[in-house]
Amino acid sequence: MELDNATIKRLKSIGHELKPIVMIGNKGVTPAIAEEIDRALTDHELIKVKLPAGTKHERDIVSNEIAVAAKANVIHTIGRMALLLRQNPNANPKLSNLARHSQ
Repeated sequence: MELDNATIKRLKSIGHELKPIVMIGNKGVTPAIAEEIDRALTDHELIKVKLPAGTKHERDIVSNEIAVAAKANVIHTIGRMALLLRQNPNANPKLSNLARHSQ
């Protein structure tokens, strides 16, 4: 999904306030981690994930691996944080970070 610059900027500003929902350890992306990321994206649509320590290249590989597995988009990465988006047309407005910050 292609996003324009204004949308990316808005998503980054929403993501700035978020706390990481999932933290990936040294074992990498396990099936349990992938399942939790999938659940979090379904509920919240926009989530922040804390990546394992390593070089920028290694963190980029992990964030892209997560995005492909979860059918999500990597909006932004900075340091050990990645911001992921997967829009849900049936999202609960009380849980969705996009709906709660649309005002």
